[in-house]
Amino acid sequence: MTRKINFMDTTLRDAHQSLLATRVSTKEMLPILDKIDKVGYSALEVWGGATFDSCLRFLNEDPWERLRTIRKNVKNAKLQMLLRGQNILGYKHYPDDILELFVQKAVENGIDIIRTFDALNDVRNLRKSIEFGKKYGAHVQGAISYTISPFHTVEYYLDLVGNFMEMEVDSICIKDMAGLLTPKMAYEMVKMIKQKYDITIQMHTHCTVGTGQLTYLAAMEGGADIFDTATASLSGASSQPPVETMYYAFREYEDLELSLKPEYFIPISDYFEKIREKHQKVDAGIKHINLRVLSSQVPGGMLSNLMNQLREQGKLDKLNEVLEEIPTVRKDLGYPPLVTPTSQIVGVQAVLNVLMGRYKKITREVKAYIHGYYGKSPAPLNPELVDRVSDGTEEFITCRPADLIKPQVEELRKNAANIAKSDEDLLSFALFGEVAAKRLKDIYFASINLDKDILDELEENGGGIYPVG
Repeated sequence: MTRKINFMDTTLRDAHQSLLATRVSTKEMLPILDKIDKVGYSALEVWGGATFDSCLRFLNEDPWERLRTIRKNVKNAKLQMLLRGQNILGYKHYPDDILELFVQKAVENGIDIIRTFDALNDVRNLRKSIEFGKKYGAHVQGAISYTISPFHTVEYYLDLVGNFMEMEVDSICIKDMAGLLTPKMAYEMVKMIKQKYDITIQMHTHCTVGTGQLTYLAAMEGGADIFDTATASLSGASSQPPVETMYYAFREYEDLELSLKPEYFIPISDYFEKIREKHQKVDAGIKHINLRVLSSQVPGGMLSNLMNQLREQGKLDKLNEVLEEIPTVRKDLGYPPLVTPTSQIVGVQAVLNVLMGRYKKITREVKAYIHGYYGKSPAPLNPELVDRVSDGTEEFITCRPADLIKPQVEELRKNAANIAKSDEDLLSFALFGEVAAKRLKDIYFASINLDKDILDELEENGGGIYPVG
């Protein structure tokens, strides 16, 4: 009996986010879309993650138009996006009505599959994104934010899958954003999930510490169904394993059915090699595996951005100290996985600890995190740090954070009547405020009373850490 193995292509989203700071433009993607569409991928990851932010902030593009353009030119493969649960594509929690409108418009504009995750694996922050995704006809994939700590055991992740199954997700993704998942752990996780649940499992990893291909091989032997891969020229290092390698490794297994057309591999890789040459200024330039990730658990994209920030401040000599401080901050905060927005929260605080003294300045995001406004931490917080941020004036919440946020859609529609020409424009404003307004005809967006988000704090402290996942 043969088992079908599928591949999802990450070249148009996570691959260039991981290696080129998400700077590949829609114009650069267009000429190669037809060939990518003919390879036989089960889906193409084209949207979500940092693409929305990057389109507005750096590329002077409308991210919604990018999605429509890709949808128009991709006839065969399904289109997939990465959604940060209640964070949507921003860096804080948004109200349910904004989330629902976003999911509705994402599907209407061409998204078939929504992979949704929460940085803390707090399922309360995922219920609505799953509910809305299913309501509007998307395939909804529940993603495990994989990390390593004394609390993150196979049983922990199996319980998380159980919660996803109760919410009736269509598939499961083991999302290893830092490349920390070992072959043994991958095999055990997949095997245990498959033994308990009849569900499709998709694997996502990065090659930052050099185990990506081995991890995929072990996961395949454990029963995994779909693998995230990138074209060779945008693979490896802090990106995904190359599709070419995995295809040629898997094709010798007689019980596996592969449907890819390898004749397209070389022209696609050659094309993106030329595109990569145009983005040398932002290329992560990782020439070998980064063993610092094993101790710091810092994803590759976060590491390269940390280096850039410290360099700009003339503090690059402090990099190793920051990397040594990150595990301490992470432990104090209850071992959150380092993925947006917790990667930014932990990273910025670690930088401040090194430059100013440990917790001499505590960011408002760390304070909000400790008070429960991002969700429940995976493990107990450091009680001494909790005492330091507790001044008796702000309560610690235990409810779903979004329950405290009032609806905003109608207020935004009223205030932005002369600015937002569509619901898509409205959502861009809701998520990125003045950045979106600047992109759309340089309108000063003073009339709308938007909450300040985490980017303010990051910019105040030297730029922040580029989104991971």
